[in-house]
Parts: sequence; C-alpha cells; structure tokens
Amino acid sequence: MYMALKHTHLLLAALSVSLLFIRFVLSMRDSALLQKKLFKVLPHVIDTLLLLSAAGLMLTIQQYPFVTPWLTEKFLGLLAYIALGVMALKGRTKALRVFAFFGALGWLALMVRVAITKTPVLFG
Repeated sequence: MYMALKHTHLLLAALSVSLLFIRFVLSMRDSALLQKKLFKVLPHVIDTLLLLSAAGLMLTIQQYPFVTPWLTEKFLGLLAYIALGVMALKGRTKALRVFAFFGALGWLALMVRVAITKTPVLFG
C-alpha cells in the first residue's frame, strides 16, 4: 500500500509542477489558452488528489506535521510554494510573476530535499 501511495504522490506532484510551468509560460505570453476549462479545472483536480495522497502517506507511516519536524518543514514549504505559485500566475507585473515563479521553484526544491532525506533544513 505504501509504495502505491508513494508512486501516486510522486506522479501527481510531477503533474502539478508541470501544469504550474505550462500555466506560467502561458501567463507570460498572455495566452487565451489559460481561459480554457482544462487549465481552470485540471490543476485543482490534480492538486486535490495530490493532497489526498499526502494524507494517505501520513496515515500509512504515522507521521504528521507539527509532530514530525521534517514533515512540518515540508508542510510550511508547501504553503510558501502555493502562495508564490499563485503570485507567479496572477501577479500584477511580469517581473513579479517571474520572481514568484523562481521562488516557488526554490521552495519546491526544499520540499524535495526534505522528503528525500527526512531531515529538516530550516528548523533542523
């Protein structure tokens, strides 16, 4: 069960990041494609499934944010990633969107590192 959840989580994470990248590029080009239903609904569906798979993994390994330091850091990184991802797609200026996009990628890198090593970076 654990391996199936883990691989599902990794696949959904890759899809989520790929969609963020595609939507970011489209927003920088002011593309009308962003108004298509696919780009409005699919990211929310994938991100919801991603969070559900994360919850399933937490229950499976019995480790939880605010109890397990590395998971707390990963959760806080997720909040920063989401906030910067929203700014990358909806920021007022293109410069702000670019800055936010690379900031989001930085938090993503932190989450990946913490997930692999199970060692917090910021609070360790």
